[in-house]
Amino acid sequence: MTPLPSPPGLDDGPVFRSLFHAYPDALLLVDMQGTIRLANPAALELLGYSMEELTALSVEQLVPDAVRSRHAAWRNAYAEQPRSRAMGMQMDLVARRRDGSEVNVEIGLSPLQDHGLPYVVAAIRSVGEYPRVKQALQRARYAEHLARFGRLAVEARDSEYLLELAPAIASEALQVEMAKVLLLEASGLEFRIAAGVGLLPEEAVGKRLPNEPRSPSGHVAATGESVLMRDYASEERFTIPAHYIRAGIVCELSVPLGDRGRTIGTLAVRSRTPQRFGDDEVRFLESLSSMLATVMQRTTSEDALNHAQRLETVGHLTGGVAHDFNNLLTVISGNLQVLEQLPACADDPMVQQLVAAAHRATRRGAELTSKLLAFSRRQVLQPIVVDVFALLGSLTDMLRRTLDQRIAITLRAVDLLCMADPVQLESALLNIAINARDAMPQGGTIAIACRPAEALPAQGGAERAPPCADGYVAIAISDSGQGMPDHVKEHAFEPFFTTKEAGRGTGLGLSTVYGFARQSHGAVMLQSTLGAGTTVTLYLPRVAERVLAEKHSDADEPRRVRAGLKVLLVEDDAEVRKVVQAFLLAMGCEAIVCADAEAALQALDAGAVFDLLLTDIVLGPGMRGTELADRVRERVPGARVLLMSGYSSALLDEEPGRELLRKPYTRTELERAMAKVMNGTQ
Repeated sequence: MTPLPSPPGLDDGPVFRSLFHAYPDALLLVDMQGTIRLANPAALELLGYSMEELTALSVEQLVPDAVRSRHAAWRNAYAEQPRSRAMGMQMDLVARRRDGSEVNVEIGLSPLQDHGLPYVVAAIRSVGEYPRVKQALQRARYAEHLARFGRLAVEARDSEYLLELAPAIASEALQVEMAKVLLLEASGLEFRIAAGVGLLPEEAVGKRLPNEPRSPSGHVAATGESVLMRDYASEERFTIPAHYIRAGIVCELSVPLGDRGRTIGTLAVRSRTPQRFGDDEVRFLESLSSMLATVMQRTTSEDALNHAQRLETVGHLTGGVAHDFNNLLTVISGNLQVLEQLPACADDPMVQQLVAAAHRATRRGAELTSKLLAFSRRQVLQPIVVDVFALLGSLTDMLRRTLDQRIAITLRAVDLLCMADPVQLESALLNIAINARDAMPQGGTIAIACRPAEALPAQGGAERAPPCADGYVAIAISDSGQGMPDHVKEHAFEPFFTTKEAGRGTGLGLSTVYGFARQSHGAVMLQSTLGAGTTVTLYLPRVAERVLAEKHSDADEPRRVRAGLKVLLVEDDAEVRKVVQAFLLAMGCEAIVCADAEAALQALDAGAVFDLLLTDIVLGPGMRGTELADRVRERVPGARVLLMSGYSSALLDEEPGRELLRKPYTRTELERAMAKVMNGTQ
């Protein structure tokens, strides 16, 4: 130990040196010019200087720059009338350390002039040494770290970045060696290490850990309550992993990470210092976890919204493409029908064979556009009360007869009714079942079940529909296949997205299910875990009471129109207009042909007389076909109307009862629809 130098005039006795050296507060001996002449070890530790550095300084260099000039004036005044001043909290004082940092202190002054010595002894104590003040400073530090995380959470949009930031903030604020975030897998059987600092060699980001009830994380996930272990040595509630003990970890704090009332993971910190965590640390970590959960919820909601908006945009595009494509198919199909009936072609087998092949191609094209319209919610549904139990029973029997015999099919259903288009519902369920089959090339199990549901799921891939008073029917189809990775799940409902080999699928299966669910005021939910299978659940409005719907067979429907029927035809596509006009002439009808709604109204003003208005819904710029129909009925009460469309989003908001003919159609289908309108009531 280096002997303390003795300033002139002081006794260099061993008692003085021992007292000065051992005193717990920082002591400075300052001459009347403000120069530091002597310091004890506590002063060196508090201020961060060596003895040689500190004894060469003026006391003004130990105060903040902002008050340095005032301090010099105060010191000169004090030198003229030196007096004792005890330590106390009456004055807010700050000392500046060698590294530029500052510490709150209180200072006591003892002048030695009465003893004939030109010095003042300054005793300095950090207020952080007081337990109550120390706790207040600690809480302030925790609050500052929470505020910092909050600021970054507002500015940052990347949930992965914030997920990594949370354990780093926890480790820094609590001054501990290790912190990590565990997220519960969808199966509930495992945790995944999502982020962490100071992880042990046995741990790594992305690694999965079993969800065991006797583990701290398992208990937190099961109960939603925080777990504080002050010392592993006295812990009897939980099983402590051996590698924790080998690493010297002795205490742990784990808090739940929640999402809308359920625990989805944990935020945990660990330390090699026993008794490291208390109530303040629990409150801090719970607050940090709550903020992280809020950020994750916000990001999830934003991702779901962006996904829905992207699908909506794609829906608008596909709907427009389908409309134009259906017009083309109408022209192709119509001209083929005219061609095959020409005398020169009717008796030529080769021509008939070629025409038949072209017809089959147009039907396949029509099926493709029908799927696009289903995704974009522009198909025309005919919802009725559906006996779900009976429909699922029939579907299950069909699947058992047609699917691979290595696939077992189970059904667990209750007697429920829903409101849906039965043809489209069966098609949607069949699409899901075929995807399930393809996910199990070596065989497996398809489980079909239905149950009542009070409300739509929080995130069902659909916009929020008005709640159904009777609740919903949830129809779930699960497979034991390979499951989907996250990047596949994200695009599963998008049209033309497929993971199948070229030629094995169009990628329109789940997209049509998505569109059908939304258009039916329901939702669809996809749950899939890689290696653990997939479940697709369709939610449809439930009907509480059985309603008997009137049934009409095709034999009861009129099929022919009378000769000489006067038809006002309105169609903006010139090629389609020619085809429809040819169909009408072949039926023996008289046609008044217009290219748009304005021309049709002008024909009425000119005295045109007709029995049936046959109009496309989408007529290009200007008035739509539905509006034209309203105008015509105002002028000609009781006028009969048949609407045509390649798609019909506008019709969905109209009153029920209007007859719609979907493009492309055959001459027979046109005649049947016209006969139904002319012989029915509207």
